[in-house]
This record gives sequence, structure tokens and C-alpha cells, in this order.
Amino acid sequence: MFKVIAIANQKGGVGKTTTSINLSSSLAAAEKKTLLIDIDPQSNSSSGLSVTNHSPSVYEVLIGTIDINDAIINTYMPFLDMLPANINLVGAEIEMVDLENREGLLKKALSGMQKDYDYIIIDCPPSLGLLTLNALTSADSVLIPVQCEYFALEGLGQLLNTINIVKQHFNKNLTIEGVLLTMFDTRLKLSHQVAEEVKKYFGEKVFDTIIHRNVRISESPSHGKPVILYDAVSSGSKNYISLASELLQRNSSV
Repeated sequence: MFKVIAIANQKGGVGKTTTSINLSSSLAAAEKKTLLIDIDPQSNSSSGLSVTNHSPSVYEVLIGTIDINDAIINTYMPFLDMLPANINLVGAEIEMVDLENREGLLKKALSGMQKDYDYIIIDCPPSLGLLTLNALTSADSVLIPVQCEYFALEGLGQLLNTINIVKQHFNKNLTIEGVLLTMFDTRLKLSHQVAEEVKKYFGEKVFDTIIHRNVRISESPSHGKPVILYDAVSSGSKNYISLASELLQRNSSV
């Protein structure tokens, strides 16, 4: 089983990076060989796994000055590797504009990775620019985190439109892996209402697993650890282990 999953939503603060770190770590904990690609200039997925200002990075891979295998690093977790980002990625979109096949640079770099990994998780920036386009062009599917707060569905139409454009022009096999409800607060009526709306909109695409608000999830990045290592018995840890399990189950028949 080899699958590339982009985690995308143009809205910021919905749990993309949190999900990228914790889903990839949970897959690795299940002994699935996993690569986490940080393609967000904020490089929070990198720092969330204690990788800061690492060079070479995904930037050099995209502009073609280094082979991807020379930029991938081992993390402190068995089965989890990382292609980190750093501040250089901020100007990458401008530099990529004039490059040939600019939408397919990451896909080209990833060719041949099937033998090395079971899953590749890509943490996308909160925009629909060239970096996200590269992620969607190279991905088999998109996982969309949606926070259980006001304006949850705002902008999703534009994301779905972008996914359709990518399918038409660059990646006809791209599918929606699933929609993940995040920041769910059982005490709030609003969380339940948003969950109902999202399920009404996306139907079976919504994961059964819901990521609840949990202070351990918020604290773990400052310690450079995924929540499963920071506090293995927390509800946040259990949520992400459950998500990984559901993802594996969904893909077991593929």
C-alpha cells in the first residue's frame, strides 16, 4: 500500500499542521513507513517534530538544486521520516513561476518513492497558491480538516473548486480522502450544529473520528513532540490513534 495524502484547507487555524504531525506519527506508531512533507513556509510541522531551520529542505527539492533523498531526514520516531521546510520557502512560489512544469515539481521529486514508504503526508499552507497546487498534483487524495466553529464551511467551496481544476488539468485521479472535524467541544451546542452541517454537506466522506479540543494537543508542539509521545493517554492522543486506525481501515481494501 502506497498513498500520498495532502492535508489542505485554505482557511488558517483549522488543524492542518496538528493533523499532519499527529496523523503521520500515529501511522508510524502503527509501523507504517511514513514520510511527512512540510510544504508550508511557516514550517510548523518541522518545528513540531523538533526540526528547526534545517537545510537542505523542501525548498531546494522544489527548485531542483538537490535530490529529494538528500533532503529527507530521520526523526526520533522509528518509521517516520521528514522532508522539512524552512524560511527559504517563503520566496519559493515566485521562483517556481518561471520553471517548466511548475505544478508538477513535487510529483516529479516523489517519483520512485513507492518502494520506500507506505504513506506520504503533505502539510499544505493555508492558501491555494503554487505550493498547495504542487501538493494536490502529487497527491492521491486530500484530507480536509474542518474546525467546529463559526464560518467552518467558509471557503470550502473554493477549495473544492481548486480540487476539481487540479483533477481536470493535472491529476485526474485525485480524490477526497475524507473530511475531519477538529476542535470539537462537546459542551458547545455550536460544535454539534457545525458537525451536523458538515455531515449534511459531505455525507460519508466525513471521518467517524472527531478531534476534540484537548490542551495536550495544544501543548505538544512547544515540546517538539506529537501528542502520542507527549501524553499517550490523553483524549487527543486517542483521537489521532483512532483517526490513523480509521484511515488504515478505509484503505485496507484499496
